[in-house]
Amino acid sequence: MTATFETRAAVLWRLGDEPPYAGGDALTVESLTLAAPGAGELLVRIEAAGLCHSDLSVINGSRPRPTPMVLGHEAAGVVEEVGPGVIDVAPGDHVVMTFVPSCGHCTECAAGRPAMCSVGAAANGSGTLVAGGTRFGRGPEAFAHHLGVSAFAERTVVSRGSVVVVPDSVPFDVAAMLGCAVLTGFGAAVNTAGVRPGESVVVFGLGGVGLSAVMAAALAGAYPVVAVDTVADKLDLAAALGATSVVDAGADDVVAAVRDATGGGADHALECVGSARVLETAFAVTARGGTTVAVGLPDPSHRAELPAVQLTGEGRVLRGSYMGSAAPARDIPRLIRLWEAGRLPVERLRTGDIGFDGLAGAFDELATGRAVRQLLHPVTVP
Repeated sequence: MTATFETRAAVLWRLGDEPPYAGGDALTVESLTLAAPGAGELLVRIEAAGLCHSDLSVINGSRPRPTPMVLGHEAAGVVEEVGPGVIDVAPGDHVVMTFVPSCGHCTECAAGRPAMCSVGAAANGSGTLVAGGTRFGRGPEAFAHHLGVSAFAERTVVSRGSVVVVPDSVPFDVAAMLGCAVLTGFGAAVNTAGVRPGESVVVFGLGGVGLSAVMAAALAGAYPVVAVDTVADKLDLAAALGATSVVDAGADDVVAAVRDATGGGADHALECVGSARVLETAFAVTARGGTTVAVGLPDPSHRAELPAVQLTGEGRVLRGSYMGSAAPARDIPRLIRLWEAGRLPVERLRTGDIGFDGLAGAFDELATGRAVRQLLHPVTVP
């Protein structure tokens, strides 16, 4: 086993910078050493990694994490080496990364809720792997991991509980998006909300997560499916992916428009923006007895004000959904089968391909709200 590897990686040096990021020095590409995988770990060559708002919220400081940190948490790649004790993954396997490493033995994992893994959550908060410590370094300096993945790198080391093996026939560009955007949005509609045929659904925010929720609602037989955003191109894409009505949040009276489209209120309202204000609006358009699902991650300091009496008096349900309440080893193969059948066109979410030299500028594009999923190819750009 090789003692260390060399890899290029995108390093975030500090939190709190605002765009433009292109030309700045908060996010730079560095040459680092990468320790060989330890017990229960894998060395993975990254083939495609998606840019997500959860990455952007670390850069701008709304999701505090330790720095310096190798960013990136949505990716697919090829296993190059396995550490001691890994018996069900082999070099050459294609894998999808997931951003909550499942330890497999905590109370939450034992209850079938790996997205709530307490061991994984603690490791993610400290910027380490589940086994402890970091694997990226340069001289005496250590570099933190992002959500156990650190996908903005040519190579990374991850815990076995951070990956799902997938068929070689699934393109990396599709596979990468399954681990965060699609898993989170699809799961929010199917696993968390439990959308059933004929129920009405409204989705606020049409990034990769929100558009995946739209596709899931349509596949589940929901009607109507209402999509809300401020970007015209995203509204058009939502309509192409199954939304039966679209609402321009920048021009329309959102509450009135959604209530009109759903006949008085939605059975399920999914907030995929990460905004306390939008969560309040989502709650306002939910019907009596309906469910409001908080999917986006707001700044921890933000607070939402909701009429509490409606929770009891109208039998409302307010739920949180992290990683789509998913069990990745179960759900990612299901998503792949739907994609293979042509029923889940994940490739429609892809809006651009970049190399390391375009990464900072791509975050500027993401910050404008125009991009859905830009994919980083650390080695080559198709």
